[in-house]
Order: sequence, then structure tokens, then C-alpha cells
Amino acid sequence: MNISVSEQIYQACPRLHLGIISCDVVNTSSDEALWEEIAAEEESLRLSMRMEEIARRIPIYETRQAYKKLGKDPNRYRPSAEALCRRILKGYPLYKIDTLVDLINLVSIRTGYSIGGFDAGKIKGDLILGVGKADELFTGIGRGPLNIEGLPVYRDEQGGIGTPTSDEERTKIDISTTKLLMIINGYSGEERLMEAVAYATDLLEKYATARNIQIETISPVL
Repeated sequence: MNISVSEQIYQACPRLHLGIISCDVVNTSSDEALWEEIAAEEESLRLSMRMEEIARRIPIYETRQAYKKLGKDPNRYRPSAEALCRRILKGYPLYKIDTLVDLINLVSIRTGYSIGGFDAGKIKGDLILGVGKADELFTGIGRGPLNIEGLPVYRDEQGGIGTPTSDEERTKIDISTTKLLMIINGYSGEERLMEAVAYATDLLEKYATARNIQIETISPVL
């Protein structure tokens, strides 16, 4: 599929770079070794960061700035990476979903990037990243109807499938997912984005038997 970025997004977020991974995968309900890595990352975060510092992590800070420029309050609609880190520092356990979702969450915690994770087989046509509209229908995973007005949103030919706050139920990953699309949203620019892509790819190979891996980056057209 083709993935593109609207002019409206680039005008508000001129440093946006996307790291895109697509691959064939084998999903499982859980992986003990992966959860050992997640537990170690949780402990590292608790020891190294205070609650007030989370929003100052560069990828999180720049995603929040993108929200503000597009008219969304990032304190009411937190980027997913920020929400995960806050949950850890509050002492709550992370939800166990399935191996693919769990490893995507690990990448977010480690890097600070909000990541779209989709079952590529459920996406209809190409994707374009635009801005959410008033009263646009969007059912967030585990959240119900979500007001995406002013949020960056990926749309296929049937509607929205993902924002940095939540992805949509229609294209969510589940235990039967065999084709994965992962989009790492670098509102902070190109720096360190490929490190996150490499880390995610390593986890996919280790825990999801990833094959036929294709990596793409999308940068602003200057």
C-alpha cells in the first residue's frame, strides 16, 4: 500500500518523519521472555525518570506540540507513549494483550515514540495521514467512541484507523494477525528514528518470527 502525508500535517509538523515496518508475523497470546524485557524496561523507567519529566522526553514533547498546533489538548488526549510511561510511574501494571501489541508497547516505552500497529490485512487501500474532523466516527481500541477532531489520523478508504492516542477497532491486531504494519511517528524529526525502527525489527524477529520485512521512511518534501 502507499502511505502519504497531507499538506495540512506537514504545515503544522514540518519535522515529521515516519518509520514504517511491514512484515509477515506469527502472533501468540503471550511470551514470557518478552515480558522479562518489559519488566526490566519498566524498572529502568521507574529508576531514571520522574512523572514531570515524561512530557519532556523529546519524541513525546514534539508529539504534544503537534497536538497543540492542530488544536488538540495533549493533557486530555495523551499520546500513547506518554500514557504508557505515566501508567508505569503510577505503579500500575501494563495490560497484557498479545505478543505483537506487547512488543509495540515496549518499543514505545523505550523510545518515547507513539506507534501505530495495524493488521495490514484489514486495511482497505492506501493510507494518508491527515487531521481528524468534528464528529468523525472513530472507535478507539478499548476506549469506545473517540473524539479525534484535531488529532493526526491515518485513514484508509473506509475511514480513520489510527492516531497517536489510540488505534481503531476495525484494523486492530489480534491473535490471528499474520501481516503487520507498524508506523513509528517521529514528530521530533529524523534523529534516533532509525534506532527505534531497528529495535522494533529485532523484537519482531525474536518474538513474532517476522519474515519478509520491509522498511520504509517518509520524510518531508523540501
